[in-house]
Amino acid sequence: MDAKPRLPETEKITINLGLIDLGQIDLLVQEGFFNNRSDFIRTAIRAQLLAHADTVRQTAVRKMFVMGVQDITAADLVAAQHADTRLRIRGLGLVRIADDVTPALAAETIESIEVLGALHASAAIKERLASRIK
Repeated sequence: MDAKPRLPETEKITINLGLIDLGQIDLLVQEGFFNNRSDFIRTAIRAQLLAHADTVRQTAVRKMFVMGVQDITAADLVAAQHADTRLRIRGLGLVRIADDVTPALAAETIESIEVLGALHASAAIKERLASRIK
């Protein structure tokens, strides 16, 4: 039985904040409202995503994004190749191009990739498809 690949739970980002905003966050942490700065920022982001959830869903549908995790395997690309089809991959969340996909197969079958979130693929595939990745 194949073990299901484990999804990354987080993606690291870097932000710049003004010193006054940062000081206010630190005060709330110090007063026990949040465990740390990251806890505050994650909570604020979740609140905004919740407030705009309908807009996100409607826009994802309108723009034809696949929400969640999208795994692209060599078998998927070979099937597209046999159907004489080039894929336009659009993902909101995580798009993973499997390790069994060669850069040549990807270049032959993937017309474009647009990901809002994260794209996990080998460096060779990212390099080969660089002009097609938005």
